[in-house]
Parts: sequence; C-alpha cells; structure tokens
Amino acid sequence: MRKGFDSLSGIVGQQMHGNVLSGAIFIFFNKRHTQVKLLLWEGDGFALYHKRLEKGTYEVPVYSNNETAMSISSEQLLFILQGVSLKHVRKRKRYQHISSVC
Repeated sequence: MRKGFDSLSGIVGQQMHGNVLSGAIFIFFNKRHTQVKLLLWEGDGFALYHKRLEKGTYEVPVYSNNETAMSISSEQLLFILQGVSLKHVRKRKRYQHISSVC
C-alpha cells in the first residue's frame, strides 16, 4: 500500500489494461484485505482515497485468477466499504420502466 497516484495509474494502464482517465474508480486492496485505495480521475486531477480498518477485513468480490481486472457496481462498492457481506445481500424486486426508442 505504498504506491501513490503515478504508480497506481501505471498499474491500471499496464497490468489491468484500463484507461485511468475514463472516470472509473479503480480499487486496490492489500493482501490482508485490511486496507483499500480508490483511484479516480476527476477531470482536472487524480483523487486517492485510502482507508485502513482497525478491526476486521474488507470482503473482496469473487473473481477468476485469470482476470487482471473486474467491474462492480457502485452499490457493491458501497457495501464493501460499509462492511456488508456481498454473499448475503438480496435485492427485492422493483419496477423498471422500459422506454421504447422510435
């Protein structure tokens, strides 16, 4: 967790094959899952959020070892940061209006 803006941007581009300037939030966990860093390009510069838990761990979403990157929803990110177990979250049915394009 010693990496800063430039090193994390390099990881996004070279290892994750992502565009760091896309506006997406890139999430990095330490090995013990007790620290998280979020990297975001805000149009005029980078923002870096770093949090260390005093007790407990973050739940990391399940992914294949072949993957260098994965996508999660903003809702899942909030659950991870708040300590909610992703395995036990169940969404209730909601109405969704489907608009037709003429």
